[in-house]
Amino acid sequence: MTRDRQRRQGSAVAGKGIIAGLPWWVTWVVVPVVLIVVFGGMIATAVGFLIGLLFKILVAAALIAGVIYLVRRFSGSSSSSSKGDW
Repeated sequence: MTRDRQRRQGSAVAGKGIIAGLPWWVTWVVVPVVLIVVFGGMIATAVGFLIGLLFKILVAAALIAGVIYLVRRFSGSSSSSSKGDW
């Protein structure tokens, strides 16, 4: 039983020791660069999707605002005489 416990503790220490024994530039430069290279396509796809969605939302808001402006402008000028009747 103690041997199994020592084996588990040894593997945990070995996992921490792999990163702890490396120079700082491996931990802070090489590992993030490798992750960006491996997952870069997925990250770029997600960022592109979010930017595209934001652009579509802005275009939709601008179109809706334009329609509201046009409807109020043209319906407001024809109904201005009826407002004076009240």
